[in-house]
Amino acid sequence: MTAPRPTARTTATTIATRLAALPCGRRGKWVVLAIWLILLVAAGPLAGKLMGAEDNQASSWLPGNAESTKVLNEQRAFQPIETAQAVVVYDRPGGLTPADRAQGARDAVTFATAPHVLGPVIGPVVSGDGQAMQTIVPIDVGTNGWNDLSPAVDSLRATAAADSHGMTTHVTGPAGVGADQAKAFAGIDSSLLAATVSVVIVLLLLTYRSPVLWTLPLISAAGALTVSEAVIYLLAEHAGLTVNAQSAGILVVLVLGAGTDYALLLTARYREELRRHEDRHEAMAFALHRAGPAILASSATVVVSMLCLLIAEMNSTRGLGPVCAIGVLVALAAMLTLLPALLVITGRWVFWPVKPAYGTPEPTRTGRWAHIGTWIARRPRKVWVGTALALAACCVGLVSLDANGLGTAASFTGTPDSVVGQQVLEQHFPGGTGSPLTVISTAADAGAVRAAAQSTPGVAGTSVPVTHAGQALFQATLTDPPDSQAAKDTVDRVRTAVHAVPGADAKVGGNTAVILDAGRAAGNDNRAIIPLVLVVVLVILALLLRAVTAPLVLIATVVLSYAATLGISVFFFEHVFGFQGEDNAFPLFVFVFLVALGIDYNIFLMTRVREESAHHGTRHGAVAGLAATGGVITSAGLILASTFAVLGTLPVVALAEIGFAVALGVLIDTLVVRSVLVTALTVDLDRHIWWPSPLSRPSEVREVEPSAHA
Repeated sequence: MTAPRPTARTTATTIATRLAALPCGRRGKWVVLAIWLILLVAAGPLAGKLMGAEDNQASSWLPGNAESTKVLNEQRAFQPIETAQAVVVYDRPGGLTPADRAQGARDAVTFATAPHVLGPVIGPVVSGDGQAMQTIVPIDVGTNGWNDLSPAVDSLRATAAADSHGMTTHVTGPAGVGADQAKAFAGIDSSLLAATVSVVIVLLLLTYRSPVLWTLPLISAAGALTVSEAVIYLLAEHAGLTVNAQSAGILVVLVLGAGTDYALLLTARYREELRRHEDRHEAMAFALHRAGPAILASSATVVVSMLCLLIAEMNSTRGLGPVCAIGVLVALAAMLTLLPALLVITGRWVFWPVKPAYGTPEPTRTGRWAHIGTWIARRPRKVWVGTALALAACCVGLVSLDANGLGTAASFTGTPDSVVGQQVLEQHFPGGTGSPLTVISTAADAGAVRAAAQSTPGVAGTSVPVTHAGQALFQATLTDPPDSQAAKDTVDRVRTAVHAVPGADAKVGGNTAVILDAGRAAGNDNRAIIPLVLVVVLVILALLLRAVTAPLVLIATVVLSYAATLGISVFFFEHVFGFQGEDNAFPLFVFVFLVALGIDYNIFLMTRVREESAHHGTRHGAVAGLAATGGVITSAGLILASTFAVLGTLPVVALAEIGFAVALGVLIDTLVVRSVLVTALTVDLDRHIWWPSPLSRPSEVREVEPSAHA
């Protein structure tokens, strides 16, 4: 009789089992350590180059098919080098003196020699009230995006302020704002990393209460970050992957936060198995076997959710997806290979001073979370109904949600020079001065297109068209501030007017058009990606839990948590922090991170509940699962929330809002939704939570009533 031929599934399972066992082997652990050392030596220099590979040009953020993006691309025919206008503003409330005007003229000559200045300097132009003047200086954006703006803008500011003799001077316009944004994002690569690492160290010390153990998860997470940055750099240089300052900053927080979460779960299960197995290699093999599926499923939800961003219209959103997916995949690999190898190599002593001795009882079974689970089990329906109503009440703040984009002044947590300069400009010149619309059409129809734009309400004036290769380009100055709703409405009117010129193929771009197109693209992304992520996560949960009811319940709790988080966040933004609205991408980014990361804790809990339910029944399994995972999941949630909260240290409102909301949402999900709401629902639904799997059917297994000493 011949042995059965192995199927593809059994072969894959065998390979996976052998790979999982590698870090646990007496020799394999050293092989894994050697491989990671080689990877880190090779990846270190490449990771250091990631900042240089960032693409912070406007086109890398915008929707690729938007009209404003097409204008940006087509205007390169008129000026191959992308430029941004800096507006130098001089202001004297009592009126400019002849000496002031002469100084402005001398400064204009000096501006032409500043770093990265390209093209003719226009001005100074004196305002109608005689109290201010402006000089427009075109600056070469170069290949480094806004990073090349800072030297030029700093030079302009120094020159203007040097001999001002009592005049106030500012540099604003797209170049001034871009330079201030570059300075704000400069902390992403250094101070953000330092702050995140410091937070992780402190919380790991508090969690493990060991002077040594905390180093192993941190080393593994840092190694994952280094390798992921190297991989992303190679893809950015050779495969066209778009990386910008925003995605690079979120990558740091996500890899360190999610990686540490996986490390906490695995280490907790390993410590539990050390009490059951005398051989630490065997204990780690069991820990990987038990915790591995939950970690794999949780990372899969994050990766697949991030990859859903690939359908986004916004280039910045679409580029964030693969960057974060790569980071999570590398973090997963590090926590399932490098960390187990390090834990097995160091042995039990690394848990000092509380080493898990073989044969000792597991303390979580009679700990705080066991008592909380027993309390919930006494009145589950009252608990989950009350909790759900409290979260629903928090959703009231959603009525104030204003995710229609942030204006220039509202995009910084402080008041940089460019914002003050813009306010001065608006007092003395038409609101759109320094940030005009750019209109491109066929050369033959340039006159008709210009006339259509000039006659549009909200347009203060137009420039003389410039022609090249059968096309024409001119600029239109708006009467309203470039980031105002009135200016956006004018863009729509101008587009309607110029599109009506037959055969002109007219397009309208410029800073205000960019803001308008980005807002609409973000709205489309919200409507397309949010439902897709929900469906994807639901499928993953159904496959993992082999049920339908449980995934639907978990998804409903996460959506409720998300809505409550937005409601509370909007209240704080408006009444505590004084933010003026939310960024266009705020709802989508918070949703993706909260659903992808928040579902992790439900996965960690419910996989353990399912494991316990198979032996003791669902009611007992829910309490036992909470007792076993409550402490580690709470620690993981605190670490992840703290790492995202670090984003609030940057002087950029969009990132501060994302950091606050995600941190708050993770805490709500960890302390309320997962520990109270999900546990109460599971106890109340009992075996029906597992429908239609065999666990949902009446069985011979006697239901064990939950108790504090289960």
